[in-house]
Amino acid sequence: MIDPHGAFLLIAALCAVVTLVVLIAAVKLNPFIVLFLTSLALAIVVGMPLAAIVKSFETGLGNTLGHIAIVVALGTMLGKIMAESGGANRIAYTLIRLFGEKRVHWAMAAIGFLIGLPVFFEVGFVLLIPIAYSVARRTGKSLVFVGLPMVAGLSVVHGLMPPHPAAMLAVTAFHADIGRTIFYALLVGIPTAAVAGPLYAKFIAPRIRLSPDNPMAAQFVDHGEEASLPGFWTTVGTILLPVLMMLIGSSANLVSAPDTKLNNGLRLLGNPDIALLVGAVVAFITLGQMRGFTRETILRFSNESLAPTATITLLVGAGGGFGRILQDSGVSQAIITLALHTHLSLLLMAWVVAALIRLATGSSTVAMSTAAGIVAPVALHTPGVRPELLALATGAGSLIFSHVNDGGFWLVKEYFNMSVPETMKTWSVCETIIAIAGLALVLALSAVV
Repeated sequence: MIDPHGAFLLIAALCAVVTLVVLIAAVKLNPFIVLFLTSLALAIVVGMPLAAIVKSFETGLGNTLGHIAIVVALGTMLGKIMAESGGANRIAYTLIRLFGEKRVHWAMAAIGFLIGLPVFFEVGFVLLIPIAYSVARRTGKSLVFVGLPMVAGLSVVHGLMPPHPAAMLAVTAFHADIGRTIFYALLVGIPTAAVAGPLYAKFIAPRIRLSPDNPMAAQFVDHGEEASLPGFWTTVGTILLPVLMMLIGSSANLVSAPDTKLNNGLRLLGNPDIALLVGAVVAFITLGQMRGFTRETILRFSNESLAPTATITLLVGAGGGFGRILQDSGVSQAIITLALHTHLSLLLMAWVVAALIRLATGSSTVAMSTAAGIVAPVALHTPGVRPELLALATGAGSLIFSHVNDGGFWLVKEYFNMSVPETMKTWSVCETIIAIAGLALVLALSAVV
């Protein structure tokens, strides 16, 4: 079993998470300050070297911001021009017409599922949130009813569906066949997204009362009659351009040899930062200049879009800092040790290890890659379990209960303008449904394939 020091680490980490929730949700202290102070306190309590504590937090914060700051900034600029031009309204009108107001949450789940295939969760989120705002405003539905299915679709493909980069980590580690993995992922992912997204949103939305004053939604204006809005395909083409670029980047090895100039060029083209940069510039033309906006107006829009993102960016970074403290303090290793000493089936072990690492670090990608690295050597000596199902079980476990050390938690909280308890009741539970439903369907598949 786990040694006393490992048990102490786990108890300290649990106390730290509970303290975070209480101080932020009940005492109403500044979340960034609370995350920073709690991270420092945890590090001291568990005996990290004093000289390494601040460096560890800074490293986690910096690594997280190195990606998320660019994604949020460029994605919000693109979303701002899409909203100001009326492009988000055009997509909202089209979705409402095709699906009807009562079924628009199913449309949002499908969009999240499709858009999320080649992109990381955060990228898909900032691309699609203006559409969620417009659909909610046009239909009079709660943002939870409209937006939760969208983020459920994004999250399912993030954890389960190749060629998504996170899912590919597990596929590679387990030497799984990518074609069969995609087929099984569809069998598991579609019903999982339906349960965690539209069905759960329909249940929880009436129980969450959002404030009508949403600072993030306010900057995405709603104006213009339908006849005066930009074309549907112009708008969709603009938003899909970065998605297409990222899909090309992820397929680079299929069209060229690794480490060649062509391969490296395609990968650069498909880098999320580059794709969003190109997407934002193209949006300034197709939805800006071509709609009659002057350069000065476009500059004003892009500047205005950045101000509300400062708090979100800092919170996401602080969550990354807290997650790094958990890793460097030995909590993650204690979790791994605990999981390996349990006598579980291989599928369940993969899910449990990924779930525990996700709870400790806040990163589904870290959880997936770490769990796959731990379980894959065991799987090589344990015949009878399909590697494709192991990859899916690992992915499902890596999505469980997003909380305060996860950047995605703060993105959803701030853009939806929810409190910490409301975010847990909606987003965290949604993630947990995905993890549990995904595991159940994987176990069911293992019985028949």
